[in-house]
Amino acid sequence: MDIYNDLADLNLPFLLSPFYDTIPIMKTVPAVKIAAAVSAALLIVFLAVFFSNPGKNASGGASGESPATAQTSVPSITAPRAAPQSADPDREAFVEDFWRWIFSEAAIPDRIAGTVAASMLENPSFMMELLFVLQSGYYTHVLVDKQHALPLDYSPDDLVSLTAAGSFRITRNDLQLRASAASALEEMAAVAAADGVILTAASAYRSAARQTEIFAWQVQTFGREAAERQSARPGHSQHQLGTVVDFYPIEDSFAETPQSRWLVRNASRFGWSLSFPDGYEHITGYRFEPWHYRYIGRDLAAFIDTYFEGIQQFALQFIQAWQEHSS
Repeated sequence: MDIYNDLADLNLPFLLSPFYDTIPIMKTVPAVKIAAAVSAALLIVFLAVFFSNPGKNASGGASGESPATAQTSVPSITAPRAAPQSADPDREAFVEDFWRWIFSEAAIPDRIAGTVAASMLENPSFMMELLFVLQSGYYTHVLVDKQHALPLDYSPDDLVSLTAAGSFRITRNDLQLRASAASALEEMAAVAAADGVILTAASAYRSAARQTEIFAWQVQTFGREAAERQSARPGHSQHQLGTVVDFYPIEDSFAETPQSRWLVRNASRFGWSLSFPDGYEHITGYRFEPWHYRYIGRDLAAFIDTYFEGIQQFALQFIQAWQEHSS
């Protein structure tokens, strides 16, 4: 589907004039300006139609439903100023359906869908923030979970070895991360150390071959059902991205340590995100892992905290659906 072609004859200057004054970069960067203009036009038309029909739009769905069953609706709020009269009603309906499809495909619960939609309406920088996130490295926002796998031969090309020479400790000498993640880990660990908290990395990059061995051991040791809750099949592990650290100790008791409490309060400031939070196994597919943090960059971490209640999985599902259906 090419949604942008169907918006080609909308009055973009009229729709977007407020954005040019409030977002300075749109005046100076043509590529960003064009991308933001098209996306924002789609957004404004959708919101004008979506929120002007509360009875039609507020239906079904309970927060926290699983991706397979969630039905998303957005609570009604005050309708914005209507789009230009020249807008085609059929096209407006198409755009409305597009955004409904995005929320549905991303399995976003009602409460978060409402927050995201309201933020789109009230904050003209939402789309710019999303576009900046998408311009970052693929590895920061790619969805890797039980349904979405990396190629088995995927391996980062900028892996660096972690050493104990910096502000954090390591439990093994063979740990590796992407260069950007390693730098962010050192920056975060230095601040933690200044606060009296020493972080220790116990696991990092894993190849698909290594993940095959780990998953097989989990099945043999704990049984398949338990293994599926706490270990990824090869190709489905975030560790293969080279941007994940499991902090020591890798056990449930980590949640009660000063290290865990510090990370919960501060990790996102440095671009790190807890992948498998407590109470979201039906969403992530994995039980609570308080030790498992993924480096996603500061922009995406702030985006997740602001619009998705700090839940990484919801944000990555939204981005995945946006990318699949907006191009």
